[in-house]
Amino acid sequence: MARILAQDAEKMLGKVPDGKEFRCCDGNTLQDVRELGGALISMSDETFNHHANEGRKDFGNWVRDVIGDQKLANDLDKSPTRNQAAKNVTKRVAFLSEKLSL
Repeated sequence: MARILAQDAEKMLGKVPDGKEFRCCDGNTLQDVRELGGALISMSDETFNHHANEGRKDFGNWVRDVIGDQKLANDLDKSPTRNQAAKNVTKRVAFLSEKLSL
């Protein structure tokens, strides 16, 4: 497993550059992985299913391509429900935050 350095964790937890935000089909715009976690908790299952299904893996793709977190992206791609996706994000944010405080 790749070792996560504090600088990598800081980048993964930071705001994305302008123009790289995640735009949900419900109009919500997300600027970082923490906002994604909060959005997953409160969004409708319909919105989740629009972005996360066999044909679309929007959350995982955004996390992989913009945030740069391959592990979380893979976990999101495999999350069958909104609640599971939210738990995966919450767990990863806690792990990355811990790296910042070492």
